[in-house]
Amino acid sequence: MSMEKPQPTAGPEPEGCLTAFVRIPVRIVVLVLVVPVRMVWDVLVVAGRFVHRTVLRPAGRALGWLFHHAVGVPGAWLYRHVLTPVGHALAWFFTGVALAFEWLAGRIGLVLGWLLRAVFVWPWAALWEYVVVPVARYGIAVPAVWLYRNVLSRLGTGLALVFALLVVTPVAGLWSHVVVPVVRYGIVVPAAWVYRAVLTPLGHALTIGAVWLGRALFVWPWVGLWRYGVVPVVRYGIAVPAVWLYRRVLAPVGRELRDALLVGWRIAGYVSRAVGRVLTWLAWNLVGRPATWFYKWVALPVGHWVRDHVWAPARAAAVEAGRAARGALASARDAVRQARRDAWRALVGGPRAAEAGEPVVSRARTLGSTTAVPGVAPAPEISLRKRG
Repeated sequence: MSMEKPQPTAGPEPEGCLTAFVRIPVRIVVLVLVVPVRMVWDVLVVAGRFVHRTVLRPAGRALGWLFHHAVGVPGAWLYRHVLTPVGHALAWFFTGVALAFEWLAGRIGLVLGWLLRAVFVWPWAALWEYVVVPVARYGIAVPAVWLYRNVLSRLGTGLALVFALLVVTPVAGLWSHVVVPVVRYGIVVPAAWVYRAVLTPLGHALTIGAVWLGRALFVWPWVGLWRYGVVPVVRYGIAVPAVWLYRRVLAPVGRELRDALLVGWRIAGYVSRAVGRVLTWLAWNLVGRPATWFYKWVALPVGHWVRDHVWAPARAAAVEAGRAARGALASARDAVRQARRDAWRALVGGPRAAEAGEPVVSRARTLGSTTAVPGVAPAPEISLRKRG
């Protein structure tokens, strides 16, 4: 128990009243809307699990087995015993062709290189080395160098000296002693004084006046309108009501709607599971339990009786009938074979010879009796299969 004294409250909060007023209707509406959605969702989940367990997983295993045994093993054998040797043979063949082509191209390129050098390079190289270079060197370059060193260089030096004495020195003296002083003390110094003493203060005064005039005409009215007109209207006419509406109405309604969705989804899950359990109980008692009882006490005994009294005798009779049919067929084949031999012997003639595999009639025993005939030695008891 808390030892602190509860603080007295002046009255219920508006937000609390609005929350209590909104909570129950919203949750009821959301629960009514969410329960069918949750039940459909649970049905889809159960159906998906059932399909995955009974259809998709066995189908995937069957497809995997089929792919492994019907595609993978023959494909691997084909790749190992057919494609790989063929690929190696093709690679060896194309490698040999490429090497032969490379060798032939190298020899052709070497011959063409020598031919092109002999036609287009060596004549021009010889012409350049033995004609053009000597003519240019000893007919042009050497005389030109001698003319430059001994004539043009000395003539240029003299002309430069005369030009410096007659033109450069007077012009430099005139520039240094006449033009520079006149420009400095007749133009630059007065202009600098006028700029510093007259134009700069006048420009500052004009700038300050223009700034104040511009502020008075274009800034202060709009600042006053913004500060004392737009801002109060926007703040107290739009922002404050919007904030109050968000805090007192939209935020509580949004929280209650979110909580109602969560609670409704949870309650819908409970309802869906309860409905599922009821449907499962009904299905078991209406279908499963009778089907189990019918299978256990009716179908299973009937199946056992059919298996023991119908199927087993029928199968034994079928086996005996098959054996009898095989024996009859064997006897018919022996009779046909004997008739064919007799017909051939009647046509060709000759004594009857005992053939391999033909049964030898013995008089040691009478037909259907186990007593020996007197005066006749008993025949050996060997089966026809071992004798043949």
